[in-house]
Amino acid sequence: MSPVTPQSPTRPGSSLNAERRSRELAELAELADGTEIDVLVVGLGATGAGAALDAATRGLTVAAIDAHDLAFGTSRWSSKLIHGGLRYLATGQLDVAHESAVERGILMERTAPHLVRAQPFVLPLTPLVSRGQAALARAGFIAGDLLRASARTSRATLPAPRTLSAVETRHLAPALRTTGLRGGLLSWDGQLTDDARLVTAIARTAAAHGARILTRTRALQLTGDGALVRDETTGQELRIRARAVVNAAGVWAGGLVDDIRLRPSRGTHLVLRDVDLGRLSAGLHIPIPGETNRFVLVLPQGDGRVYVGLTDEPVEGDVPDVPDVPETDIGFLLDVLGSALDVTLHRADVVGAFAGLRPLLDTSGSGGRTADISRKHAVLTSPEGIVTVVGGKLTTYRRMAQDAVDAAVAARALTAGPCRTASVPLVGAARPQALANLDVPTRLVRRYGIEAPAVHDLGVKNPELAEPVVPGHPVTCAELLWAVRHEGALDASDLLDRRTRIGLVAEDRDTAERAALGVFTQTA
Repeated sequence: MSPVTPQSPTRPGSSLNAERRSRELAELAELADGTEIDVLVVGLGATGAGAALDAATRGLTVAAIDAHDLAFGTSRWSSKLIHGGLRYLATGQLDVAHESAVERGILMERTAPHLVRAQPFVLPLTPLVSRGQAALARAGFIAGDLLRASARTSRATLPAPRTLSAVETRHLAPALRTTGLRGGLLSWDGQLTDDARLVTAIARTAAAHGARILTRTRALQLTGDGALVRDETTGQELRIRARAVVNAAGVWAGGLVDDIRLRPSRGTHLVLRDVDLGRLSAGLHIPIPGETNRFVLVLPQGDGRVYVGLTDEPVEGDVPDVPDVPETDIGFLLDVLGSALDVTLHRADVVGAFAGLRPLLDTSGSGGRTADISRKHAVLTSPEGIVTVVGGKLTTYRRMAQDAVDAAVAARALTAGPCRTASVPLVGAARPQALANLDVPTRLVRRYGIEAPAVHDLGVKNPELAEPVVPGHPVTCAELLWAVRHEGALDASDLLDRRTRIGLVAEDRDTAERAALGVFTQTA
């Protein structure tokens, strides 16, 4: 396992806040009259933030913009998993599977061990899973473990898969139906504490390396030598001159560059209370009836909530800022849960739901299922020299960013060093032992890494800040204050919907909004 150099709390230059944003936007306005930056990145999801970090660590001058906020789009609507590529093995996409396994290992062992940890999963062998299907799944998990080894991820990081007895299976997942339960298959994968927090860490690390990270800055028009943008807080328009432009706008990428044809796919998740599922000790793979290689995932979050997903449905028409969740998706997921659980879950038990749109590149021109479109990413360079990166998935964001910056450097003949991001720890990262030795709640360590003591100290110095924002939910007012001071949060939505996930449950969001607004008076 490669060593991780601890990143000190509030690493110099990594703090994002409203004052820094205003200063850097003013600097760009001054530069607009003549001086160019090297790279302008449009979009601050995982891939865009990753491209900003990649370019900055190569010694290039960088600005990265987003019309809304960090992780506003697809990057906050994922399953919060860092997949090892098992699904792609089953469909013969060996290159995508291996790339996923490599990137998973990089995150878990080098760049973000504080944010990604091993998560056990149980595939229950119910009467709906034939012995042939069970044998196929078992072979798949063994192949996945070989994939782990080929990616050089240590056994200490991801334990081996194995077969469980019926008793062991029920111990890990008490809500499973006992009738006909033959046992289970245990496997392991990477679980993110929070996808939006990963994006925040990437963006802050990019800022520490000199990148300008500008939210609320909308790209109105892209050209080969920059962009016309608008400051969404003031309405001011300015032109940013750049030697290279990277379009990492996800499902909105086609609206900025001609001839980019996407087929967005909707992935829906439900939010349930963990008490309704017997407080799971592991995640679940529940086979979808009639499908050989698709599962509904049951994902305990450790904060009193469980996510259940996901669907894979094509989306037609205009792309919304925040996708709606159709009742048909909710009914489908509840029905699949009902096929394996001993508890009856009703629509009223769904306390929240969210949907993300995958930016899949349509290369076939057919109307086939989006579930069958390859998740391999693509980097496309327009005649003007604008580099667009689409496809892929959260796990492979770093490699997508690397390929996009490689293409931009080549297209515009930039002088740049090699990619370094496979060995650059994100803000908060440290060796596992250093993280384990921190004398603060484990939950904070999993969200903030080596910065956790600094967040915790805010509550020690002011006990009011140590209080939970919502009764029964672990997030404290100190965490909201930290997000405003250091993580670029500019309003209550940034705090409740992205820096924390309180907003996934509407009732909790309503309760927390007053506290979130109050934090902005304590930022001095």
